[in-house]
Amino acid sequence: MTIFKRMLEGGIIDKKDPELPKLWKQVSQTIALSSALNSAIDTNQIRAQLSKIIGSAIDSSTIIFVPFHTNFGKHTRIGKNVFINHGCSFLDIGGITIEDDVLIGPKVSLITENHPIDPANRKSLDLAKIVIKKNAWIGAGAIILPGVTVGENAIVAAGAVVNKDVANNTIVAGVPAKFIKSIQ
Repeated sequence: MTIFKRMLEGGIIDKKDPELPKLWKQVSQTIALSSALNSAIDTNQIRAQLSKIIGSAIDSSTIIFVPFHTNFGKHTRIGKNVFINHGCSFLDIGGITIEDDVLIGPKVSLITENHPIDPANRKSLDLAKIVIKKNAWIGAGAIILPGVTVGENAIVAAGAVVNKDVANNTIVAGVPAKFIKSIQ
């Protein structure tokens, strides 16, 4: 199994993995493409440039504002009628899926990467995917941590740090994010 498939499977990628140079090569390509993305002057150019980075076409109903940052890109999937506001950062080595009709506020961070606690192994990667389900709303400045699924129609309040799954039709807020109420 290639390093890219293993990354999407989640878990530890050892700092001495012989395939790590393939990852760093892709990261370098993403950095090079990010300049054109973040200097794009309209939503069509933004979609085209981000499509090159992620390796699949972004639907014309989806709007992304720049600046937008990603370290890898190839493991992000974005649905239809999605809105991503200014200043978002997607660390997607572990995989990010954003389903249809999702709203993502400014300065949101989706982070699929962590590191082991053991100091001797800390430079290894500990990966877990993030899934944002249909019609969810992620508020400004929220941080979604590795392994989290945000349920359908759920709302993550501005500034929340989400380290556990968010149920469908609920609102969470705080650090760490906690259940606030159900959405009727």
